[in-house]
Amino acid sequence: MAGRATLLRPPPDDPEKSPIENVLEVTELAVLGQDLFTNARPQWLPPGARGIFGGAVIAQSLAAAQRTVPTSSSASEGAFLVHSCHCYFLLAGDATIPILFHVERIRDGRSFATRTVQARQKGRCIFTATISFVREGAGGEKVVAHAPALPAGVVPPGAGGGEQADRGEPVWGESGPFETTRTEVVWPDEDEDDGTGKKKKKTKEDQVRCRSWIRARGKVSEAGGLAAHLNALAYVSDAGFIGTIARVHRLMPRLKATRDRDGDGQEGHPALGMMVSLDHSIYFHAPRRVKVDEWMFSEMETPWAGDGRGVVTRRIFAADGTLLATCVQEGVVRLKQDKQSGKAKL
Repeated sequence: MAGRATLLRPPPDDPEKSPIENVLEVTELAVLGQDLFTNARPQWLPPGARGIFGGAVIAQSLAAAQRTVPTSSSASEGAFLVHSCHCYFLLAGDATIPILFHVERIRDGRSFATRTVQARQKGRCIFTATISFVREGAGGEKVVAHAPALPAGVVPPGAGGGEQADRGEPVWGESGPFETTRTEVVWPDEDEDDGTGKKKKKTKEDQVRCRSWIRARGKVSEAGGLAAHLNALAYVSDAGFIGTIARVHRLMPRLKATRDRDGDGQEGHPALGMMVSLDHSIYFHAPRRVKVDEWMFSEMETPWAGDGRGVVTRRIFAADGTLLATCVQEGVVRLKQDKQSGKAKL
């Protein structure tokens, strides 16, 4: 099996499907047992990364879990749709060998269904997720509701002077399954009034916002349906996520697509030693409104960093202002030390 990226021969790309649908396709292995799946195509290894792109494993785990949830048994009952996904990255995935996704049916209730997924390579668990599904309409007709608004003044690419897509995208991302605008780093004011007429310095790092627009290339197929849109949202939720901390602190080496208000502005800033994701959560707020082949707005911020780790949050909006999802990630963010006692290990 070593050196083989898929368990079965990869099928040719389906021209009737969008690129992201082909990327995330999973195949059921019923001959080996119940609720076993594998990646249909080789995984993507980002340049310079320790392992495969985490967003793909998240999305394929969700795709496998969605295949096991109950369907509506009557016209009066809504479908089960994903509302939360909590993941841990345990080992770096190897792009040269297949992944087996083991789905366990934890619970099937009237309103909620729960699944756990283990992604395995060479008999070892490299990734685990707990995914919860809720039956549509389970909350009743009367509900409490609120949501933040789309930030003022932002417009989709090409609309009202909005920035065009792919400007500043890394070369390796130009032909990927998603197209994006360059990440805009919005810095807060340097000073604020403390109420006494004096100025005091703001704590800047936790107030910086990293913004971009993103959408899937092509059109998601009718056959893929809502499940394909949700899988794709899970995929893109991990794109450039923990890198927000590197942008906010202007860590070297400089991240591409980072706009620094001081120009290059990186000389003299700390050097990045290691950056890798530890865990990842997604809360799906409006599953039926997710259309990944239409422009979505992403805004990221980091409320905390310390002790070699950092936390980042992300909000993803539809262009009409609907909050589609909230994501949270913690990762290792270590600087290069003056004296290394040995190789950095997790």
